[in-house]
Amino acid sequence: MAVDVRPEPFESDVARQLVAGFEAAIRERYEGWTPHIGPTATAADFSPPAGNFLVAYLDGEPVGCGGLKRLEPGTVEIKRVYVRPDVRGRGVSRALLTALEDAARDAGYALIRLDTGNNQPEALKLFQTSGYDPIPDYNDNPWASYWFEKRLSPSSPASPHADSATA
Repeated sequence: MAVDVRPEPFESDVARQLVAGFEAAIRERYEGWTPHIGPTATAADFSPPAGNFLVAYLDGEPVGCGGLKRLEPGTVEIKRVYVRPDVRGRGVSRALLTALEDAARDAGYALIRLDTGNNQPEALKLFQTSGYDPIPDYNDNPWASYWFEKRLSPSSPASPHADSATA
């Protein structure tokens, strides 16, 4: 069973269902959380060329998602990472993270950042074991406890979009 990860518009039905799962899971772990407190993530943020939104499929069924939001020239942030609870432990999150990194690299980004909170130990472990280095708070997210970044090695000539796009 291979995980297939591909771009999906953030406003599609598939993406909306997965993002609703993400929001429910975060609300359950962080009392008082709403998607409107702290750093935002909108459909425009996840639109190419500056951003991207990916959906992971397992046996043709959508099971996870994550997005890329441009922060500044050359730097992108991973947002809204979610894997359905019934498929966790099957490599979906690692495949999704790798695909997000590849998409960022292909868009010409050199640095990728992300954050996570105290109540997400599985996310923390994933990032720590995937080459992300701890950094100081970069986004004033009141729900985050950990901030990370990873330098991306270039793959092909950089896309001009990463430096010129506006989010």
